[in-house]
Amino acid sequence: MRNYGHVLVLLALVAAELVALATAVLCVLLTFGLGMVFVFPPQTTLTRRVTGAARRLAEASAGVRIDPPYLPKPPPPRPQADGMYRSDRTLYKSPRVPAWNDRWKWLVSDPATWRDTLWLLLDPLIKTALLPLLLLSPARGLRVHAQWSTLLLAPTASSRLARRLESVTHARHLAVDTQAAEMRRIERDLHDGAQARLVALGMTLGAAEQLMDKDPDAAKALMAKAREASADTLTELRRVIHGIHPPVLAERGLGDAVRVLALDSALQTSVEVDLTHRPEAPVEAAAYFAISELLSNAARHSGAASVHVTISGHGPNLLVTVSDDGKGGADPSRGTGLRGIERRLAAFDGTVAFESPPGGPTTVVLELPKVLPQHWSGLPAELPRWKTALVIGLWTTFWCPLFPQGIVAGSLKAFGVDERSWFLARYLPEPWQWPCIAFMIVLGTAMAALAAAIPATHRREPPVPPFGKAA
Repeated sequence: MRNYGHVLVLLALVAAELVALATAVLCVLLTFGLGMVFVFPPQTTLTRRVTGAARRLAEASAGVRIDPPYLPKPPPPRPQADGMYRSDRTLYKSPRVPAWNDRWKWLVSDPATWRDTLWLLLDPLIKTALLPLLLLSPARGLRVHAQWSTLLLAPTASSRLARRLESVTHARHLAVDTQAAEMRRIERDLHDGAQARLVALGMTLGAAEQLMDKDPDAAKALMAKAREASADTLTELRRVIHGIHPPVLAERGLGDAVRVLALDSALQTSVEVDLTHRPEAPVEAAAYFAISELLSNAARHSGAASVHVTISGHGPNLLVTVSDDGKGGADPSRGTGLRGIERRLAAFDGTVAFESPPGGPTTVVLELPKVLPQHWSGLPAELPRWKTALVIGLWTTFWCPLFPQGIVAGSLKAFGVDERSWFLARYLPEPWQWPCIAFMIVLGTAMAALAAAIPATHRREPPVPPFGKAA
């Protein structure tokens, strides 16, 4: 019954599609015929809302996720050195017109805008052709419709590349900022710590050198102080090095490194690790320092007595959960270190989820997607577009030879009903009618079987390891 409910929603969406299609045609005429360009952005927004509803319905009814294919929005205009805003060869005092021009160019030049319109035009026809399948086998019909929608509503290679480029650029800026902050921290630690100790050590050795002949006992005492100072300086340098990349992380991995953090924590800290594969060194470092920052925050601000850290793999993703039993009510905007963690994880497309209700507990979940080795193992490969088109074509047309040309025509002939209508076999000579009916039934059945077999066979094919690595 749930599938039939999805079918009703799918068919009801046709009304919104027809309205959006009519406004799209009118908008194109007004925009490019009469120059009324101001009507284009609202109509595009309407179309994207309708196609967005279709994407959500495809995921809810058939489990097919269709990501938005649109190119990234243009950044807001930036003023020049003279405070003016440039749009092509024209200067403006306000960013309003340049921002509108950028938005207009973004909507018009995005291929997804026109692919959405083409989907609005064809989808009612596809739904009409799929209506028998949707009524007889709603689950399969919804799946076929979702595959059809994927052809036009899914991201293209260029849109994926553009979004990836935007993400990489943003991550690069965050990584550069994080690196600069780390360099400033290291410089400050060396200047205030190790450098000051080395200067004092040099002065102590100089004083001991002057007293060597005049007062050997005093010189010996200064040498003892110099030895202690050198030991303190070595400890300080080791602390700085540990802050750059702790040796235990490189030697033993993320789990043992976090266990060492737990031993040094002022709170009672438990660590649970469930990782089948060890992440790459940069990923381990990012996760380690993020956990270190969260443990420090819990010790300083939460008022908690215990902290629990969970590190696990979820398919290709690395998940880290840090929860404490403190008072809660933490606000990331007040500088709890989460911004720095977000910048650190952004280089790996990582995300940070934060929950801290008043009264506690506080839970922070870190996720780094597709960073664990062999994340491709066991995942089904996507169907190529030509296979997807073939499957949709077979599911869209198999019912015609199977039912009206085969089963219905055979039933009419068996009961002696003299009705030709559009039944092909009834127009043939009598000896050829039954063979034609049987052929139509076999053809329709074979088309349905082939449409079901192509995705099933494709899922059983072993995936290809990335970068040419063997399994």
